[in-house]
Amino acid sequence: MQVRSKIWLAVDGEPVFGSGREALFKAIDRLGSINKAAKDINLSYRKALSYIQTMEQRLGEQLVERKTGGLHGGGAHLTKEAKEFMKKYEQLEEGINEMLDKKFQDVFGKGN
Repeated sequence: MQVRSKIWLAVDGEPVFGSGREALFKAIDRLGSINKAAKDINLSYRKALSYIQTMEQRLGEQLVERKTGGLHGGGAHLTKEAKEFMKKYEQLEEGINEMLDKKFQDVFGKGN
């Protein structure tokens, strides 16, 4: 038996960032395209773009730099602020999981 949790960040009660948006950002960083990233994580382009715009609005900063297509194609990459935000989120998630694991062991014992 194991304990699992789902962590997300909210602004004024509205979701801003969690595991789904983290997966989107990692795919954008890896693939260099919102469209390719959305397909990679089985999300529509429209929904992915909506997530990005909502996050940027609620956090008050640009997170993804977008270049529209054309002769040489478009692309997208995470801003420095987005990469720092993701790093902090991952640190928070790791710390919370460590606390949960410890509490789980305290409550259920080390043998489970």
